[in-house]
Amino acid sequence: MNSAIPERALFKAKKKAHIENPPPSEATALADPKTGLDLVVAWSIVGTFVILMSGVIYTLESILMPVTLAIVVGMVLGVAADRLSRFGLPPMLGGLFFGIVFVVLVFFLVNALIEPISTLTAKAPVMMEDAVQRFLPFFERFEWVKRAINGANEKAISDMVMANAGSMLGLVATGLTPAFVQTLIFLAALGLFLIGRAHLRKTIILAFATHERRLTAIRVMNATESAVGFYFSTASLIYISLGTITALIAFAGGLSGAVLWGLFAFVSSFIPYLGVTAMTIALTCAGLMTHDSMIMALLPAACFFLLHLVMENLVTPAILGHRLEINPFLIFIAIIFWTWMWGAVGAMLAMPLALIGLTIFNEVRTRPPERQLPG
Repeated sequence: MNSAIPERALFKAKKKAHIENPPPSEATALADPKTGLDLVVAWSIVGTFVILMSGVIYTLESILMPVTLAIVVGMVLGVAADRLSRFGLPPMLGGLFFGIVFVVLVFFLVNALIEPISTLTAKAPVMMEDAVQRFLPFFERFEWVKRAINGANEKAISDMVMANAGSMLGLVATGLTPAFVQTLIFLAALGLFLIGRAHLRKTIILAFATHERRLTAIRVMNATESAVGFYFSTASLIYISLGTITALIAFAGGLSGAVLWGLFAFVSSFIPYLGVTAMTIALTCAGLMTHDSMIMALLPAACFFLLHLVMENLVTPAILGHRLEINPFLIFIAIIFWTWMWGAVGAMLAMPLALIGLTIFNEVRTRPPERQLPG
């Protein structure tokens, strides 16, 4: 009993000394609090870094875009390879298997689309001339359009379209060479990523010094791959059904190339907001060029828009639930940013990149301690 009194007194003395003479770090924090100017300087540094990185991303588009696409696709195929490893197949071989299957499917898809796209390209000038002749009577119903084209006739506008058709097709052909190079970079990066995926994970984990940070790195990588894999696998099944129904709508609506319409619907669905808008406008134009009746011309576009509306607002939320819930405003900003950076491919990568960023943020942020209810 008597020995406990000196120990208690010693503890109080140490506590009093700690309060009166805090450690250097605490003393500095108490004596030098953050001011508004310090926060402005800190955010200015962050803003400068973001601007510089945006410039680097934009400048290195031809390299970073296919590599980023390869990493995203490799993450999805890697998750599938991990599931295949339950049957005794090593993850590296499973990743190579899925990579080869993916490349073969893309090859057959491109090969199947070469003929209809070549035919469409050959008929493009004539189709554009017919479109001008068909749309002009419709636009002439509006007074402001009549004033805009005052002094021009259908023959002059058609001649202008025919004169510029060759240059537009030339621009498309000019972009094929860098696209081919980027395709080779994508295939090489995808194969190397799948081969060295396990070693890359190990290197990233061992780059952290403490055990706690290594566990955080493992948790972040697992959560990121799981989120991206779940999104693409589920969304692909939903959008395949959407593309199939769209092809049937195009066929029933009398539009040529029903299979192409289904494929475009499938691909455009991975671009939130902008994809459905572009598809609806394209179906509307195709319907107006095909049918004389306004109802029959607008029917395929209206059916597709209602179908996509049901898929996005009823089917997709019911399947995905709140697991991949992202603020629509953030998705819209991501689409604008990545479309400005990398064009159509950037628009497709906007959703998975936003999902990866949100998953990393949710995993590494400091979670407040759970409050215990009284009693």
